[in-house]
Amino acid sequence: MLRASWKSLVARKLRLFMSAFAVILGVAFVAGAFIFTDTLGRAFDGIMTGSVGDVVVTPPGTTSDDGNSDSAGTTRRIPASAVAAAAGVPGAARADGRVTDFTTFVVGKNGKLIGGNGAPGIAVNHTGGPAAHGLEAATLDAGRWPTRSGEVVLDDATATTSGYLVGETVNLVTAGAQPRVRATLVGTMTYGGGGLVGASIALFDTETAQQLYLGGKDEFTDLWVTARSGVSQADLRTQVVKALPTGYAVQTGDAAAKAQASDIQQALGFITTFLLVFAGIALVVGSFLIVNTFSILVAQRSRELALFRALGAGRAQVARSVLFEAGIVGLVGSTLGLGLGFVLAVGIKTLFATFGLDLSGSSLVFEPRTVLAAYGVGMVVTLVAAYLPARRAGRVAPVAAMRDDVEVGESSLRRRVIFGAGLAVIGAAALGTGLFADMSKPMWFIGGGIFGVVLGVAMTSPLVGRPVIAALGALYGRAFGTVGRMAEQNAIRNPRRTAATASALMIGVTLVSMMTVLGASAKSSVDKAIGQEFAGDFVVSNAIGMPFSSTITKDVATVSGVQTVAPVRWYGATAGTDKDAFIAAVDPATLTGVLPVSMMAGSLAALRDGALLVEGKTAAEQHLAVGQTLTLVRDGHTEKLVVAGTYTSNAVITSPYLTTVGTATALGVAGQDTAAYVKIAPGASRLAVEQALDKTLADLPLVTVKDQAAYAAEQRAPIDQMLMMIYALLGLAIVIAVLGIVNTLGLSVIERTREIGLLRAIGLSRKQLRRMLALESTAIALLGASLGIILGVAFGIALQRALASNGIDTLTLPWQNLVLFLAIAAVVGVLAALWPGRRAARLDVLRALSQE
Repeated sequence: MLRASWKSLVARKLRLFMSAFAVILGVAFVAGAFIFTDTLGRAFDGIMTGSVGDVVVTPPGTTSDDGNSDSAGTTRRIPASAVAAAAGVPGAARADGRVTDFTTFVVGKNGKLIGGNGAPGIAVNHTGGPAAHGLEAATLDAGRWPTRSGEVVLDDATATTSGYLVGETVNLVTAGAQPRVRATLVGTMTYGGGGLVGASIALFDTETAQQLYLGGKDEFTDLWVTARSGVSQADLRTQVVKALPTGYAVQTGDAAAKAQASDIQQALGFITTFLLVFAGIALVVGSFLIVNTFSILVAQRSRELALFRALGAGRAQVARSVLFEAGIVGLVGSTLGLGLGFVLAVGIKTLFATFGLDLSGSSLVFEPRTVLAAYGVGMVVTLVAAYLPARRAGRVAPVAAMRDDVEVGESSLRRRVIFGAGLAVIGAAALGTGLFADMSKPMWFIGGGIFGVVLGVAMTSPLVGRPVIAALGALYGRAFGTVGRMAEQNAIRNPRRTAATASALMIGVTLVSMMTVLGASAKSSVDKAIGQEFAGDFVVSNAIGMPFSSTITKDVATVSGVQTVAPVRWYGATAGTDKDAFIAAVDPATLTGVLPVSMMAGSLAALRDGALLVEGKTAAEQHLAVGQTLTLVRDGHTEKLVVAGTYTSNAVITSPYLTTVGTATALGVAGQDTAAYVKIAPGASRLAVEQALDKTLADLPLVTVKDQAAYAAEQRAPIDQMLMMIYALLGLAIVIAVLGIVNTLGLSVIERTREIGLLRAIGLSRKQLRRMLALESTAIALLGASLGIILGVAFGIALQRALASNGIDTLTLPWQNLVLFLAIAAVVGVLAALWPGRRAARLDVLRALSQE
């Protein structure tokens, strides 16, 4: 029996390869996701090699409860006396005060910023001290280390990309008090384990670093203590804790590295989940193709299987023969998918490099779990998908071998439709629960609900899709006559198979339509919010979303024609029960003329140092009213603020809390602005003011000037980027669905070989035959696209309504895009019919008539 199964497998190589192709793409996604995230993890491990000392000391209040440092953007510092105290403990070989900044970027010779798309620009002082366990924090590759003001050393990748050579003058921009820095490149180096994942590093001497980032004070942002030979990190930490005043955060290097690794793993976990979601979609769509493919096999071999049954083969043997073929397909598909996963990982590296995660210096990492996941997923999906066709094969009656026409019975649609309807109802309930109920992890319910509804509709599509096929049949009949009516009848001849094929396409179109509706609504909401809530003329902001020096805001205010400049600083703190509060610091005197705030209670005029405004919904959640106090905690600073009023959510200032700049300074927030909103004086020329602003910021590529239209476009750009990424990933699922249409038409030709011969004998031309198959294919594609668009629009509307309170308050249905999806589906249907139509047209009429 197995020998016969092997011969059958070899005889149908093309059809089985098409089925395996679905497995290949799904497995490639799984393997590529694991390879990419393992590579990214290894690259970060290399960075951490040089990012901690044997003992790491940070200022009081700058380490969170989980042990992670939060010293960026704070005014907390370590005095030189603490460095001396740490260096004097018995177990210390040395102690090095460090000055670290994450907002310093190199400007290349071409005037463009190096990096910055997510990865930080790091500046640090060179101390010569080692990292943990005696490892070199940085290795000099050319030139020398910086020793005085006006000198800098860059990492090799940044120096190469920027085009600077040793001895040339480097331009840098920072968010410090001195936004423009010029220094001579005196050397290049390799940091830590090598790759920097898109980050850039600039090394200055200690005095210069203190001048640039600490106002020239003899202080440091953190402290590394190096252990003497034979002294453990734990023992050294104990000694350092005793030597320093209470409040300093003191960690062993291993603990600090572990905390950093935990943060990285959380970030990588999101990326892995994001990619695996699309792998799951590809595998679900592929399972429809696999089911259809093995239904084809059973239909092709129905008489052969009946003969096996007549010769004594049991039902289990026949079913196992089909599963054997499925196992071979799964094995081959998993192997090829694993190989393709490497190629896909390279593509993902290239894609994420555009967002700042540059892994060009890191080789791909291949872990054993990748192999296990690839073969586990590929084999399980294939065998599960082939199970039902295998069962049907086992039911072929032995007496069927004696008949001329052998048909494999289709199970009743009644139970299928009832079960599918129930599943859709349960999915809709789960979706509603996730969207509108108050719970900790709503995305599980939303994702599960969408999956349940889509799967339920797929199961009921033989019934739900009949009106669509009937409507197309009426159109076909008028346009193409008998050929059109035959195409309609062929499409509904096997409703289960047609529905399964259309459902594969439906899944991809559903998700594309849903994201299109949500994306269009988000962009419309941005345009509406900026148009209604932004009364200014220009926005000065960092090109990569980071803070910039408040010195720049002061320079902008001096430009001729500028009437008002309203700076905004965003920072994080604990606000009452909100541990991760997102707070905006503003100047009330300048804010109202640029960004009107709609008050619900209290007064904007009451906003002063020691007071704050709370967004209405947040105030209700925290049970706050005007006159009550709210405690803010940041970096060890605690401020009790009076609630001066509540306001309506603002889509421009998205923070639920507003404080003054003075309050932010008291909480230890660094003097850096996130944005500055500009209003020009009455009668001033917009063009002249804009040109003057551009001239003022000409040598600062880190900062841009935008009018309302450009500002809105900048806010829409991330939405478009995300949509394009999702479209690209979902495109693979749609490719699999197209293969499913080709498969179904191929089965149609095989099952109707004798019928096709008869039609040709009575006068149907080859052109008419190809047209009939093309119309049938188009009907299947339009059925899937129609159902997908209906579901996608419904899901998109539901998500928009659920997110209305988060700023997506304008529903937009992009009808042009949705109609385009239908047109593309029709084209896909025509293209999918080319190969089956060509094969059918080439059938010899006499041989087709003699076909049993």
